[in-house]
Amino acid sequence: MLLRLFVFGLLIIATLLMSCSQDIGSENNSNKKSIKTQQESLIKANKYLVKSERTEIDNYIRRHQLTVVETGSGLKYQILKAGGGVNAKNGDIVTLKYKVKLITGNLIYSSEESGPLQFELGHSVVESGLEEALLNMKVGDEAIIIIPSHLAHGLLGDNKKIPQRSTVIYEIEFTNIN
Repeated sequence: MLLRLFVFGLLIIATLLMSCSQDIGSENNSNKKSIKTQQESLIKANKYLVKSERTEIDNYIRRHQLTVVETGSGLKYQILKAGGGVNAKNGDIVTLKYKVKLITGNLIYSSEESGPLQFELGHSVVESGLEEALLNMKVGDEAIIIIPSHLAHGLLGDNKKIPQRSTVIYEIEFTNIN
């Protein structure tokens, strides 16, 4: 009799443990499905935002009748006036006159108010899109550079005048390599 009670008790405990582990397993599966659904939603939203930005850039190019070169990263630029100088390379200290605008046309920064911009290429002190464009330019070139948000200030903006996820337009004159 005692043995039967003991075996019966073990069976009850085993049944309870199995049902608990099934509940935990189904809860884990439910959490995994929820996380996967959230990830899919974020991916879908990000694809939409990237497509919207691309459309906005294409519309800007059409409105301004630009003939741009597009790089593999998504940077777009047009040389408006070819200079006769040397090509820039990483390690060069470059100087430029510039205007920085949002794609809406709002002027954000300019060398007229702040003076010429001077920095060493390859040290990430400016937007990666600006560095990439300059590596394709020569001293004396004047250009319009369209920098998508992922090559500019990204998700955060510059915490000053450039909002988050902003396409940035540079109008530059590449004046010197020191």
